[in-house]
Parts: sequence; C-alpha cells; structure tokens
Amino acid sequence: MDSRTHPPVTTALRLCLHALLVGLLALVVVRAIGDGSPRASAIVVAGCAMAALYAAGALAPAVQPRGRAAAVWLALLGAMWLVLLVLSPDALWVAFPLYFLQLHLLPTRAALPAVAVTACAAIACFVLHGQAVTPGTFIGPLLGAAVAVATVLGYEALFRESERRRALIEELVATRAELAEAERSAGTLAERERLAREIHDTLAQGLSSIQLLLRAAERTLPADAPATAHVRRAREAAQDNLAEARRFVRALSPPDLESGSLAAALERLSSRTTSPGLAVQFAVSGSPVELPTPYEVALLRTAQSALANTVRHAGARRAEITLSFMDTSVSLDVVDDGCGFVPGSGASAAEGGSGGFGLPAMRSRARALGGTLSVESAPGQGTAVALTLPLPLTDGRPADGPPGQEAA
Repeated sequence: MDSRTHPPVTTALRLCLHALLVGLLALVVVRAIGDGSPRASAIVVAGCAMAALYAAGALAPAVQPRGRAAAVWLALLGAMWLVLLVLSPDALWVAFPLYFLQLHLLPTRAALPAVAVTACAAIACFVLHGQAVTPGTFIGPLLGAAVAVATVLGYEALFRESERRRALIEELVATRAELAEAERSAGTLAERERLAREIHDTLAQGLSSIQLLLRAAERTLPADAPATAHVRRAREAAQDNLAEARRFVRALSPPDLESGSLAAALERLSSRTTSPGLAVQFAVSGSPVELPTPYEVALLRTAQSALANTVRHAGARRAEITLSFMDTSVSLDVVDDGCGFVPGSGASAAEGGSGGFGLPAMRSRARALGGTLSVESAPGQGTAVALTLPLPLTDGRPADGPPGQEAA
C-alpha cells in the first residue's frame, strides 16, 4: 500500500495495522495448535497463506487506495479469511483489521457494504461453530465495525481539513510575498514621482524664472554694455541647467513613460490588458503636443486605474481609451460596455462593491492639476470616465507645469 497520499504521521498507524492483523492470525494458529484442534494443520496452512497474501499486497506498489488492484487483493484476502473462519471460530477477530483495510482502500460507497458483509460473516461464525448466541454475539462485530467506520471517516475528514488549511497557508504566504513586492514597487514609484514633482516645482521652476529674468535684463542692457556678456552667459547656464532638470524629471517619471510618449504608453497599456472576452482599443484625437510630466503621469495613472476597474468588476466585452488634444485642454476618456453602477453610491460596482480608492484617487489627481473628473454610469449601461486637464499657456505654448506655475 502506497503511503504517499498521506502524511508521514500515518506510518505508525499502518505499522500498527500490520502488526494487529499478523498478531491475530498468529493467535488463531497458536490456539488451534494449543487446543489440539483436529483442523490444526488446515488452520496453520490457511493462516500462513493469508499472512503471505497480506504481506504480498502490503508490499505491492500496484495496491493503491481506490484502485482495481486493491479491490482484487481485498477480495482474495476476504475469501481466504472466510476459509479460515470456517475452520476456526477464533478467526472472527481478524474482522477488525479487515474493517480498516476495506475503509482505507475502497471508495466509501463500496467500503461500507464490504464492512457490513464482513460483520455479518463474523456473526454467522458463531452460529456455524455452535457457539452460544448472546447479545454480545451481535454487538461485538457490529460495535467493532462502527468504531472502525467512525475512526477512518473521522481521520479522512481531519486529513481533508488539514490539506485545506495547508493550501490556505501556502496561498496566504504567496499572497503576502506578492503584496510585499507590490508595496515595494508602489513605494519606489511613489518616491520617483515625488522627486519628479519636487524637482519640477522647485529647481526647474526657479531656473525657469532666473532664465526669464536674465533674458529681460539682457534686453534692457545696451549691446555694448560690459555686463551684457555676463548676463548672456548666466542666461545660457540657467537654460542648460533647466534642460538638465527636465531630463531628471523625465528620468523619474513612471517606467511606461520612459521609453516613449504618453500616447505610446497608453497604446502599450491597451495592448497588454488581457481579460476573457474583453477587447481594448486606443485612439488619439487632435494634434498631439508635448505635455508636462505631471500631466502625463496623471493621465496614465487614471487610464490604468479606470481600465483595472473595467477588467476586475465591469464584466465588459469592449473598452475604449481616447486621448484628445484640444486648443486649451487635454482629455482622457475610458469607456466600457460593462455592468455599470450608480455614481455616488457608497459601494460602486466599478470598485468592487466596497467604495474603493480608485475614483477618489483619480479626482485627487485631477484637482491637483486644476482639472475635472467626470464619471457617467448606470446599471447595465456601462461606464464612462473622463479626465480633462487645462493646458497652461506660455507664449502660446503649453507650459511644463500645472496651472498657476510658470513654465519649467
């Protein structure tokens, strides 16, 4: 019998079962010889044959629980036991380990009838050998069968529960590792974005102001003034350092924006978003212009969050991401044909039915850049999320900063 389907702790139980069956067979043989039974020789032969058959099955790799070989082996073992039972009434005690074997190796729907037949055979042994019929004649085998059934079925239930707990613990450990990795990645990205904002809002803006002031000073100075050359060099140094600061901001932006434009990042997001039955399309409307890094980050993060809600909760078949460039603003629209929800409800379907953090985070990003976020949805009518950001203008061109700040 293979032990790989059970934990190592059952090794002792199997050894005890082997010892019990062999010991009971030895008891039958010894009592037959000691009592001078006229069938002693036949009992010895039958007992030894049954022990040999049991040992062969116990060592055979083919004898597996719920297998055909196990059923054949138990049938042969039961037939040999019946022969021994006809020869000696003491053989009825071997029924107890047979109960455990049948319950362990046979399916439950076959094991229970087999145990009942074995108990009936043990009871019939009393009548066959002319023993006195008492209540114990029936209670003994039946009680033994009940104890065996309760023990084996109880152990199997505990084993299944233990396996479920083990699988749950493994899943929890794996989930904890994934969450730790996600938190590290989120922390790294958040720190990169914070540094990018700090450099943009302090160094870059300061250098931009210095450059504008020096340009104004250069225009007011006569061309032959001694200070003009120094002002020009200072302005060029400020311009070079401003370009370097912008490169730092770009380098600290989200990884999806490192290797291309916002449109390319949104195209990659659409192509790599996979869900059964969901098709995601991306389109650009208007003439693309270079956007400040905070704008690109806000637009990309909003698209990621809205599309994640679509994949997880909407059950949609189609989703569309549209990036629109207008004269004074840029907008992002994420539309799906999913189950929809009631906007403003405490538990939206778009956020898993628990009033999630996605929509508040999108609105916070929009407010930080002076923009607006609108959500249109209804049960069964899909969902449309639209983020609109006004483009700050400097000399007729978008500035590299949110409204109210000078161009970096």
